[in-house]
Amino acid sequence: MAEVALTVPPPDYVPQPGRTLAITKPVVAAVNGVAFGGGFLLAQSADLVVAAETASFGITEARVGRGAPWAAPLPWLVPPRLALQMLLTGAPITARRAYEVGLVNEVVPAEELVARTRELVASIVANAPLSVRAGKAMVYAVAEHGRSRAFEVAEEIWEPVYRSDDAQEGPRAFSERRRPQWSGR
Repeated sequence: MAEVALTVPPPDYVPQPGRTLAITKPVVAAVNGVAFGGGFLLAQSADLVVAAETASFGITEARVGRGAPWAAPLPWLVPPRLALQMLLTGAPITARRAYEVGLVNEVVPAEELVARTRELVASIVANAPLSVRAGKAMVYAVAEHGRSRAFEVAEEIWEPVYRSDDAQEGPRAFSERRRPQWSGR
């Protein structure tokens, strides 16, 4: 940035959730180390985050006179006062603190990070793909609407799931005491 005297980055400088990044499948991050700036952006953009005990998270832009418009979803992920503290001080938080405030889903020893993240992904992959996709879509859509409208949006998102072949396969497999064979239809 110093070499090119970057001023205001263009809107597409970094893909942002809800703007240019539209991924319907769950994104799971494994954070092992320092997640500042762009690393924090990536962790914040993931749907689920598993962090090593040694990881830390920070928005250090205030320390170098830059901006962090990409952190706009942060007050939705953590309490607003913590978002303010992170943005105004530039001080990082530990993985443990990130877990306490809901920024990460789990904190594990560094040597278990990859295995635990894979386990988490496997538990998602074992589920009905349409239900997983709709669950993700609902959480993000509800953030865009008030409580009353959220119920209407949720109904719209889940209706195709209820009408799917998988919605019949799941209960059938349960009653037959076997694993469901998901078709994604």
